[in-house]
Amino acid sequence: MLTALLGATGVLALLTLVPGPDMAIVTKRAITRGRADGLRTVAGIAVGLLIWGALTVAGLAALLAASAEVYLVVKLAGAAYLCWLGLQALLRPGAEPAVPAEPAVPAEGRPEPGGGGAWRTGLVANVLNPKIAVFYTGLLPALVPPGPRPAVGMALLVLVHVLLTVVWLGTYVYVLSRAGRFFARPRVRRALDRTTGVVLIGFGVRVATT
Repeated sequence: MLTALLGATGVLALLTLVPGPDMAIVTKRAITRGRADGLRTVAGIAVGLLIWGALTVAGLAALLAASAEVYLVVKLAGAAYLCWLGLQALLRPGAEPAVPAEPAVPAEGRPEPGGGGAWRTGLVANVLNPKIAVFYTGLLPALVPPGPRPAVGMALLVLVHVLLTVVWLGTYVYVLSRAGRFFARPRVRRALDRTTGVVLIGFGVRVATT
């Protein structure tokens, strides 16, 4: 069982490292709002994965993957959301405050602006990604290690995937924050906003047309 679990973890790690909409969203939030905002976005993405994981274990995600009509609705909603985020970045390049060279410490008792928005952005982008449902219902059953009941094995692999995602994206946010001085330059911020906007719109179009 241990060997099968390690093999499944390796497959999930490779899939986690492949750049996608999540990385583009995290890049924008971490660069324009700072490390804490980037980590909140990662937390929202993780919760979105847990929701899909729970639906998969309950068998509901399989219904979505099998229903062309429902899948189309969720797919188009997710594509529209990604395009909307991309348009925001293109229409307002560099409008948000840059990342400080060292993360600012908020005053005690004062909520950091935009925190809830970062969490919701990661959550909504992930919940409206029907490909995760197909991924969980199509690939995870083949990776379940022998021994435990299928539902238990699926839940274990979902937790492993969430952990890998948090570690990978969290490390990525930390690396971005360490280069705060470079990203604080207005010209660099505008270029990154435009690039991220184009990438998000590209992902949105890809989701809608796949």
